[in-house]
Amino acid sequence: MFSAKSSGRRTIAARLTAIAVGVSAAALAIPAAAQASPVTVWPNGPVIEVPDLPGLQVPTPPTKPQQQQPKPSTPQQAGVPAMPNVRTSTGWIALAQDSNHTIYWWKDGNFVKSMPISMGSDAHPTPNGTYHTMEKHRSMYMDSSTYGVPIDSPEGYRTFVEYAVRMNNGGIFIHAAPWSVESQGVTNVSHGCINVSTDNGRWVYENIGTGSAIVVKGTVGGGTWKTPRTP
Repeated sequence: MFSAKSSGRRTIAARLTAIAVGVSAAALAIPAAAQASPVTVWPNGPVIEVPDLPGLQVPTPPTKPQQQQPKPSTPQQAGVPAMPNVRTSTGWIALAQDSNHTIYWWKDGNFVKSMPISMGSDAHPTPNGTYHTMEKHRSMYMDSSTYGVPIDSPEGYRTFVEYAVRMNNGGIFIHAAPWSVESQGVTNVSHGCINVSTDNGRWVYENIGTGSAIVVKGTVGGGTWKTPRTP
């Protein structure tokens, strides 16, 4: 026969065994998410929770290919001719192009602006060549008698002008000519000067200093005018 003490010991041992089994079962029942690694998010994909298990290789998210910037299909200065390669003491260079009656301006090699012009008519063409600006006048009278044409003759004139910048000693200026705005950019109607609008004449007067180069190209004037070189 078993004694009461033996029976009690077996009961206590059984209880301890049950408690140990219960603890092990509880440990195995803990969700894997409790031991999961930080959430991994793939671009344009689902959220994936990767368990922190030994030996598990976490795939590297695919990288997007670097997008290249598209190249411009047209030049940034479409329609602008090449800057003339001439000397200038101010950094300013201009090209007065007769083919489209336009003058283009560059500063230190960078294109700045263009403006419509009207140069000398076929009867009084503006000579082709390179000019360098000389003096300038806020306002003045232009008188044909200064180059031998009496003001009372059919070809004579005495005209008040504003924003006049002298290009040579032969009476050629670039100046405001509001009376020829409709012809500017279209045809040549002046006596040899470069006509521009009042606003454009003001811009030239305020920005273009002595020694700036102005190249006249494509007129029927022929020849190559060159102003005397200055020191």
